[in-house]
Amino acid sequence: MVGIGPGSLDHLSVKAVEVLKGSDCIIGYKTYINLIKELVKGKEVITSGMRAEIERASLAIEKAESGKIVSVISSGDPGVYGMAGLILEVVRNGKHKVNVEVVPGIPSENAAAALLGAPLMHDHVTISLSDLLTPWDVIEKRIELAAEGDFVIVLYNPKSSERKWQIEKTLEILLSKKPSGTPVGIVKSAMRDGQSLVITTLGEVLEHPIDMTTILIVGNSTTFVYNNYMITKRGYKV
Repeated sequence: MVGIGPGSLDHLSVKAVEVLKGSDCIIGYKTYINLIKELVKGKEVITSGMRAEIERASLAIEKAESGKIVSVISSGDPGVYGMAGLILEVVRNGKHKVNVEVVPGIPSENAAAALLGAPLMHDHVTISLSDLLTPWDVIEKRIELAAEGDFVIVLYNPKSSERKWQIEKTLEILLSKKPSGTPVGIVKSAMRDGQSLVITTLGEVLEHPIDMTTILIVGNSTTFVYNNYMITKRGYKV
């Protein structure tokens, strides 16, 4: 399991590059494979589309059992909404005899936070708004509790062409718990081609473009904006 970080080759770890170069077979979602295509030339490369995660996991295990060194690619970190957990579940359920190594990568939330300044300096939670695998009532409860706890809140998968109302409902919940002037960072395609970012407020989020490549970081009660940086206080007396 190899985390390739945000997508730029500059942000791959040395370990990730080493593992990719030493692999016989590379498997992953085609968009992510394209991000590292220069590193995997001459290797067996197997790509697939979205929602084929179980098939990718099974194929990777099959290839590994045949004696090949296989790298399964995840954007960001493979243990953060990535493939690591699924691979290990499939290995366990099938009692497969393969060795699994997880190579970490920079998660999207950290890439986005770095571009914004320092919004994750204190306690924070990460919530995906995709209800493909998690019931919406569970997601909604987590949003409510995170807001009540005054956490900085990172929102993954906020909106797609098929899922549009979830971000609106999320903002409705947050606005019932937080002031409308709460700082929010909106980062699209963090550290990739097409990158854009804006710092706005909770009450004005929907005035900006949002899609599946967007990360939203909603501040807590100490978060402030200075010189185009979004900063959450850690508690130092300065």
